[in-house]
Amino acid sequence: MQTILVTGGCGFIGAHTIVDLIENGFNVISVDNLSRASDNSLLGIEKITGKKIKNYRVNLTDKEATELIFKENPDITGIIHFAAFKAVGESVEKPLDYYENNLFSLVYLLQMAVKYKVVHFIFSSSCTVYGNPEIIPVTEDTPLQTTASPYGATKQMGETIVRDTAFTYPLSTILLRYFNPVGAHPSNTIGELPIGRPQNLVPAITQTAIGKLPTMQVYGDDYDTRDGSCIRDYIHVCDIAHAHTLALQYSIKNKITNHCEVFNLGTGNGITVLEAIKAFEKVSGVKLNYQIGPRRPGDIVSIYANNNHAIQQLGWSIQYSLEDMMRTAWEWEKSIAIK
Repeated sequence: MQTILVTGGCGFIGAHTIVDLIENGFNVISVDNLSRASDNSLLGIEKITGKKIKNYRVNLTDKEATELIFKENPDITGIIHFAAFKAVGESVEKPLDYYENNLFSLVYLLQMAVKYKVVHFIFSSSCTVYGNPEIIPVTEDTPLQTTASPYGATKQMGETIVRDTAFTYPLSTILLRYFNPVGAHPSNTIGELPIGRPQNLVPAITQTAIGKLPTMQVYGDDYDTRDGSCIRDYIHVCDIAHAHTLALQYSIKNKITNHCEVFNLGTGNGITVLEAIKAFEKVSGVKLNYQIGPRRPGDIVSIYANNNHAIQQLGWSIQYSLEDMMRTAWEWEKSIAIK
């Protein structure tokens, strides 16, 4: 049983990935300083899997504290790195915070991977690296444009750091560029739980529907799209989580070092913000109170994935529809309202 370190393990995607890893025979250690997440997700993971997960409450920009994790766990064979600040709008307001947190933590983790001979490294990247692409859907070979936000810039820089490190040291690295993860585990035990006002669309939808928020805002209806709102590729978090397990298995099976490979993780379908709202209203039976507001700094117009590479190489497949995404997100929101 291989031991995998999951950074940001208490976060939305991290927690779902830990569940998927355990269900596929991996031993998991988490590190999360809980600045953007709650350790309640650890209880949810234990409830689903029957496994109690050890979490190190460590800030990965603290190099000495980070190294202690590796000293105490010499059996770590792989790292899945989620831990990062991720709000596009906030990154525009606080660029230095994003550059410090997202890049220093990555560099220190890679240094530990090299020092402690942890071969397999999977980096949580983002479709924001494509900027405003000229042609969609984007493939892994689509030229990267200047990003629209400091958050996107940290992901572009992060990919460069991972790639340069892999070509110099005996590492097997994978960059997973995912699009817009939404939904929740079908058990209603773990899901997205933003701290403060949600920055992402679906939790804003569900919190408005249940009354936590009086209204929600659609950022712009004057884009050059079929209904004027931005187009994104929404994908269920459980599909994203399983792709990380498959990527890890792919890396272990192939045993290729000094290597870096890229995979898009999206459904391949572009959905507008207003279409997503309509899908939620259909599934939930709730009429959403939303308003059209101005465009938000850092938002791109339209992006969705060509996911053929992940399907062919990883054996990945999409299991959840848009309606499934909205249904599980809504069931999760209602379940936490009861607790």
